[in-house]
Amino acid sequence: MAYVIGEPCIDVMDRACVDECPVDCIYEGARSLYIQPDECVDCGACEPVCPVEAIYYEDDLPAVLQPYQDDNARFFSEVLPGRDQAIGAPGGAAKLGAFGVDTALVASRPPREG
Repeated sequence: MAYVIGEPCIDVMDRACVDECPVDCIYEGARSLYIQPDECVDCGACEPVCPVEAIYYEDDLPAVLQPYQDDNARFFSEVLPGRDQAIGAPGGAAKLGAFGVDTALVASRPPREG
């Protein structure tokens, strides 16, 4: 995995990164966006357009956001609530739309105020 979306995205989901991504690898959960690690080509186009600085290259991920590296991958590899199978690597987010679910880590975070 090269890029990771962390906690600052929760309840913000600006989607500028989605519009900028040339390979359509940023998927929408209920409260956060997630980068599909097998589909990401490490171009970095998403990082500078994020208004809340939620996207980091994995080697630059601040210690406080480290749990989001595994969590981002978990969104695709585990069966999430209300789904009968893992998302996997479906080959593009646009054709699938929002999933309406999140990982346990994201779902457990209190709603962002404001």
